[in-house]
Amino acid sequence: MTKEANVDRVFIFDTTLRDGEQSPGFHLDANSKLTIARQLEKLGVDVIEAGFPISSPGDFESCRRIAHEILGATVTALARAVKEDIDAVWAAIKEAETPQIHIVLSVSDVHIERKLGMTRAQVLKRGAEMVAYARSLCDRVEYSPEDAGRADLDYLVETVEIMIAAGATVINIPDTTGYCLPSEFGGIVRRVIADARGSENALFSVHCHNDLGLAVANTMAAIEAGARRVECTINGIGERAGNTSLEEIVMLLAVRQGTLGLECGVDTKEITRTSRLVAELTGNPVQPNKAVVGANAFAHASGIHQDGVLKDRLNYEIMKPEDVGLDDSRIVLTARSGRHAFHHRLGLLGIKLADGEAEAAWQQFLKIADTKREVTDDDLRKIAAGEPYGNGHATALDVPNEHNHVADTLRHMIFG
Repeated sequence: MTKEANVDRVFIFDTTLRDGEQSPGFHLDANSKLTIARQLEKLGVDVIEAGFPISSPGDFESCRRIAHEILGATVTALARAVKEDIDAVWAAIKEAETPQIHIVLSVSDVHIERKLGMTRAQVLKRGAEMVAYARSLCDRVEYSPEDAGRADLDYLVETVEIMIAAGATVINIPDTTGYCLPSEFGGIVRRVIADARGSENALFSVHCHNDLGLAVANTMAAIEAGARRVECTINGIGERAGNTSLEEIVMLLAVRQGTLGLECGVDTKEITRTSRLVAELTGNPVQPNKAVVGANAFAHASGIHQDGVLKDRLNYEIMKPEDVGLDDSRIVLTARSGRHAFHHRLGLLGIKLADGEAEAAWQQFLKIADTKREVTDDDLRKIAAGEPYGNGHATALDVPNEHNHVADTLRHMIFG
């Protein structure tokens, strides 16, 4: 991505190894975490959240190994607002070239009363003390007022003011439960930045969950409101329905840069490789219709779309597959495909049909396409060779008649 004077920077904070690994059924050992961290560094993220060191000896060691090896990104790890947690984080990451301590403490009344059993004043006191303690150890301290999306806004502003005064260099506003609408969340971020005294001394970050499918939308609303760091995960993995998807937010910034005037430092050509690595090591495949990295993201099965893409990819593709590390789009031959796609695939296979063979081959293709999800290259080779399909008995499609001719004409008009 080119850097221009009028282009603003959004920093990418990857929490795949912490929040992502908390997904139910997921587990990454120390070697897998280090492998992913190396790829995240190659991807070009600004911050890698390595884990939650106090949670287990294994996670502590993972964080320590990542901090020792990663040079191109800030390395952080999570602590509750407890001295022992902060000590564990610092012990694990202090060898990092650029370490950061990340502290989380609740800010919504639901959490303060029902989870912590504390008062608002007690939360503010503890938070400020722990931020100050963390700053005595590390120059970079991030404070996350948990469940900010459901907090009293005046109290949230007060919290942010106090934590900045105590030494927080980054304030992260989380929509922890994925509750907010984009307009609401953008308003929260805008209000905090505008009204919290000392906000000019901190970088504002956001961390959105996807419980209502709005994580990316809420993140974009926050960016438009002034946030300049985004916490996200590869493939959108994370607690419950997951987090803001790194690949989606990064490609949003890239594709709509002319409108947004924003950029980030991610090498988008590493996106697919990173996505597949995380899917492999977590044992959780990406859903086919997942934006950017799903198997169908650059695949076309409808004849209308296939015809348009074959004429010019801009007809249906707003980003190039090469931009995310893929070789090309996929034309998937199905019963919805048209003649254009059929003959295009034959051409790629080096097959040229004689004039008298084309119609019979097309009818055979239609017969096969109606029986399976995708017509393969092997099927096409058999069609071109004139090999019989199935048991060799004639079906309605084998016998030309007026109805078949009309249906084929309509298919050609619609699908190309």
